[in-house]
Amino acid sequence: MRTETTFTIKQVAEQTGISEDTIRYYERIALLPKIARKQNGHRMYRSADIGTIQLLTCLKKTGMSLDEMRPFLDVSADADPAEYPELVDLLRNHRAHIVGQIASLQQIVDFVDRKLEEGKYRRDVAEREQDDCTGAITVEEKEKLVSTVQMNYFPITARTME
Repeated sequence: MRTETTFTIKQVAEQTGISEDTIRYYERIALLPKIARKQNGHRMYRSADIGTIQLLTCLKKTGMSLDEMRPFLDVSADADPAEYPELVDLLRNHRAHIVGQIASLQQIVDFVDRKLEEGKYRRDVAEREQDDCTGAITVEEKEKLVSTVQMNYFPITARTME
């Protein structure tokens, strides 16, 4: 008779990347099943428990609340999604929300990139002005300069630098 491999809470924390306190909390609020214990009271986690913690971690990273995660815990990993249309709908809606967040974050990244590029352009022009004994800049360069007053931080405008 072969016994199932068990893990300590420290090993589970290392494998899943979440703290021992969080694992205990998940058990206390019944996101994890009651964990078996050794005679000395130490918890003995199974591979299935680690899988559940990894599922919780993944759902949490998507911004799902702990209460929203509960229904997913009752479904086995090899279940047919067609048997759970309400969970499929919940995941689709959550996915759409995540895609919207990604688009919003991409706008912020694009905005930061433009500000960095504008700052680089202003710095390059200032360095050329110092190197140039006449201090003259061309009309095109002057038109491209953007003062800090002109920088509107939100919302992002369609203004582009050439």
